[in-house]
Amino acid sequence: MKIQTKKTNEALWRDMYAHTKLPEQLAPLHEIAMNLWWVWNHEATDLFEQIDTGLWDKTEGNPVLLLQKLTHKRMGEIMGNQELMGKINRVYSQFKTYMQVQPDQARPSVAYFSMEYGLTNVLKTYSGGLGILAGDYLKEASDSNIDLVAVGFLYRYGYFTQSLSMDGQQIANYEAQDFSQLPLTQLLTPTGEPMILEVPYPERIVYACVWKVSVGRIPLYLMDVDLPENSEWDRFITHQLYGGDWENRMKQEYMLGIGGILLLNQLGIKKQVYHCNEGHAALINVQRLTDYIQNEHLDFNEALEIVRASSLYTVHTPVPAGHDYFDESLFGKYMSGFAEKLGINWSDFIDMGRENPGSHEKFSMSTFALNTCQEANGVSWLHGRVSRQMFAPLWKGYFPEELHVGYVTNGVHMPTWTAIEWKTYYAGKFDPNFLNDQSNKTIWEAIQLAPDTEIWEIRKLLKVKLIDYIKLEYRDNWLKNQGDPLKVVSLLEKINPNALLIGFGRRFATYKRAHLLFTDLNRLSQIVNNDKNPVQFVFTGKAHPADGGGQGLIKHIVEISRRPEFLGKILFLENYDMRLARRLIAGVDVWLNTPTRPLEASGTSGEKAEMNGVLNFSVLDGWWYEGYKPGAGWALTDKKTYENQEYQDQLDAATIYHILEDEIIPLYFAKNSKGYSPEWIQYIKNSISQIAPDYTMKRMLDDYIDRFYHKLAARSVSLTENNHALAKEIVEWKKEVEAHWDSFVVDSFHYDDSAGHMVVDEDCVFEVVIDRKNLKSKLGIDFVCTKEHPDNHTVEFLSATPFSLVKEEGDKLYFELKMRTSEFGHLKVGFRVYPVHEQLPHRMDFPYMRWIQPE
Repeated sequence: MKIQTKKTNEALWRDMYAHTKLPEQLAPLHEIAMNLWWVWNHEATDLFEQIDTGLWDKTEGNPVLLLQKLTHKRMGEIMGNQELMGKINRVYSQFKTYMQVQPDQARPSVAYFSMEYGLTNVLKTYSGGLGILAGDYLKEASDSNIDLVAVGFLYRYGYFTQSLSMDGQQIANYEAQDFSQLPLTQLLTPTGEPMILEVPYPERIVYACVWKVSVGRIPLYLMDVDLPENSEWDRFITHQLYGGDWENRMKQEYMLGIGGILLLNQLGIKKQVYHCNEGHAALINVQRLTDYIQNEHLDFNEALEIVRASSLYTVHTPVPAGHDYFDESLFGKYMSGFAEKLGINWSDFIDMGRENPGSHEKFSMSTFALNTCQEANGVSWLHGRVSRQMFAPLWKGYFPEELHVGYVTNGVHMPTWTAIEWKTYYAGKFDPNFLNDQSNKTIWEAIQLAPDTEIWEIRKLLKVKLIDYIKLEYRDNWLKNQGDPLKVVSLLEKINPNALLIGFGRRFATYKRAHLLFTDLNRLSQIVNNDKNPVQFVFTGKAHPADGGGQGLIKHIVEISRRPEFLGKILFLENYDMRLARRLIAGVDVWLNTPTRPLEASGTSGEKAEMNGVLNFSVLDGWWYEGYKPGAGWALTDKKTYENQEYQDQLDAATIYHILEDEIIPLYFAKNSKGYSPEWIQYIKNSISQIAPDYTMKRMLDDYIDRFYHKLAARSVSLTENNHALAKEIVEWKKEVEAHWDSFVVDSFHYDDSAGHMVVDEDCVFEVVIDRKNLKSKLGIDFVCTKEHPDNHTVEFLSATPFSLVKEEGDKLYFELKMRTSEFGHLKVGFRVYPVHEQLPHRMDFPYMRWIQPE
């Protein structure tokens, strides 16, 4: 028999997902699970845990996956349980009532852009503080009924999962997310096909599908380019958060900025304010400029006025090295085509990202953001000051103290980060309107009347829950890494609920100085091995995979924790994520933070601790610089004693030991017959009533609205009315000033004899006449007073006092200043002239100025 030729082709496979279909009676569970409202409403999380406690634990608190894995038998049991069905209906009713509230039209609408969002451990779209803050922001925007839309990325792998090798070396594991098991929905066209966003990259189109995450009432749109239509090279754009080389970072920021605005355009979404959460999103303003020029036929300068007036840039980085800079060749590879679209030449375009236009500096996303956003802010009072110093070179002739860069101190979303026990307690003790009026310290003062025993019982319970969680979650990991089972058993037994428990959890960057506690191991050993007053430390945190110093620090701490004298007394918990963070910031007694001054822009983990009666012990930096109150926590000074950082570290370490030994430990163990320290409880009460109200996300959002959003929305409207009449007027005025700025001359400059040798608290008079010649603009004059420090020759800005315009005759302007000084000693003074237009938001918007001097 002849063997027949086998005719077959390659097997064709496609992905299919099988999961349980919920009966109609249980359909509300799916609707709740698909909205992250459940994350910060414990009635909902309690409900899902009751649905199947084992599955809830196995899915790591993922209600979507839990419902997909429910057995038909369990569904039948649920539907036959009248009490549980009643709870489902009650929670669903609460959810529907919440969702029916309409946005507050009295507050501006906002489009918010961020590289990361920390909303829940279920969604791996965050790495650390920046993302957690953005996630909290969306939650509070929902609670406060803000008309806000957010844009970001859906990462296939997200940030890494951390594990430790046998020798304590960090291992970064990138685990793919299964989007079908997550609380998000893919946007579809009217015909049911996936909606595809086409983003023009040089010589190609990069395609993105779009996913929607419902954060309560707030839509978060996430772009995903991991599609077969894209090259492997481009698919990596949304593989990892902060992964890859500088070119991949450029492609990511291009997609976030250019693609983010194209996405909102495709969805028909327009907002009053556009908020860049860090410089990563700065390129949104390139696409917005392009849209105004192409669609509304404005020229570049007119479009820039409109875009600036509605844009806010928030900086989270306190040092220039922390900002993103791109070589001109790399930046030009992706952005060169936009110069033509904007109607300007390439040098003018790239100069918008340079501190010194015309130089060969790299393109700075932060500089570009400052040049295209009317408003900018740091994330604490101290960071606002640091940011003004950092950005001062952009506006030469002005001192940092004069800049428009403001601040809003970060806060935390209280319903997310406050333990259920505290939320329940606050609900019983505080005003019923508490959640809508979280910044009202009068409400929080009710905690001072709470019985000490009740405070202590909550604190004990949360510590036990943390310890139980550690023993349950980390036992297997420790068995794997320690090698000796008996050592692990001994370690678990030594975790003592009666010890003073001190926590340290954050990104392991070297400036965080996690090593300070280990400067003197003999002294540390004496602290943790005091049987009468036992103390234990819990460390956790990830180091960036490219940060060898941070990874080495983790390894060093792990090695110390395994020494006999520290076993069970110093713990390192791997894979710091939102689940662990919620347990840790509520379960320890003291939250330790030791950053290098002034490199902590804000920090929020300590604020989360505040909500849970955990006391802070930190350097006076970031939020703690303004938050610290005596009798409510402990602080290391903000002052540097030594310029040599090694010496400063040694001094700070000695101070930490001293405060622990002489203040914190004795206070905690000054226990009465009831087993607690009344003085410690008073510290907790002071901390909750005096500090916590100032650091909620509700306060932070209100600050953004009051300090920036209202101002931006109002000015944006005024510039766009009547076919952009005011914007065009300002552009013409700026052109006229630019063309004739060198025309004006000082006609006369008189001052009385006392002005050369000013006498404290006595008047002196200056008179200046300026002939504008061809310049039509009004002008102003400042008397600028500074003082030089003889030791380091730094110049301290004292004041800038404006002259009064007393008369105008033709082209001549007559100015006068009567002033007195209260400063003693050698002063340096100067006089500067600047153009005046009443519709400018601030001087930095058009920073023309010229120094003049008496003849």
